[in-house]
Amino acid sequence: MERYFFEVAYDGSGYGGFQIQNNTVTIQGELEKALKIFFKIPISLTGSSRTDAGVHARQNFFHADFQHTIIDSLQKTVYHINAILPPDIVLKNMVPVGADAHCRFDALSRSYYYYIYQQKDPFLRRSAFYYPYPVDLELINSYAAFLLDVTEYESFSKKHTNAGTFECKLSQSCWSSLAGGIIRYEVQGNRFLRGMVRGLVGTMLKYGRSSHSSLEAFQTHVYAKSAARTDFSPPGIGLILQEVSYPKEIFTNIGH
Repeated sequence: MERYFFEVAYDGSGYGGFQIQNNTVTIQGELEKALKIFFKIPISLTGSSRTDAGVHARQNFFHADFQHTIIDSLQKTVYHINAILPPDIVLKNMVPVGADAHCRFDALSRSYYYYIYQQKDPFLRRSAFYYPYPVDLELINSYAAFLLDVTEYESFSKKHTNAGTFECKLSQSCWSSLAGGIIRYEVQGNRFLRGMVRGLVGTMLKYGRSSHSSLEAFQTHVYAKSAARTDFSPPGIGLILQEVSYPKEIFTNIGH
């Protein structure tokens, strides 16, 4: 039995999410279909991070076990699988790993970007959130910086989650202004709850627009441990899973 990590990137705007679901097309479903066509056997994938409908990824991972050795070189195998995959999904790499390596539980951190544009632009509508309202970048950056000291994120978790804990630790959280009227929120953490990044974005923007906005008001919202007033409305199309990081030994200590 040999285990491989599959590194993928995708435009998620045409998909119902990352993980296989009934009655909708998903990233996992398309990759498993391509693998079955190429290897001529069904291959079950385990994903590192679930992304919702419309969400994109520059880097995400699956892992799978093979009962036989891959005869072709990995480079050729990746080439042939990409020829089968739809154009909005790319298999970037296949990497052999140890038998106990797990693409979800071994991840050290995940990084997300959320993009907002403020001037109507048809070329951004599938990759960013159109938000034509004033944004006080200094104010919402004070919210973002405060989150670096927060460890409990129940206020930013959607209902019906199966998370055993609401504890998360962010190592990066900041807003920046880019060219062309684009604003980007960057966040990195050891784990994320269901809907958490979009909830953070929507709520920071909401408190940033209020005439009574203050860091204290945002802090009160965070400490309330209730998502009743959290704004989860920013669409998935503005969100990109940018990077999933692992310990280096995952890819070097093969067979150990």
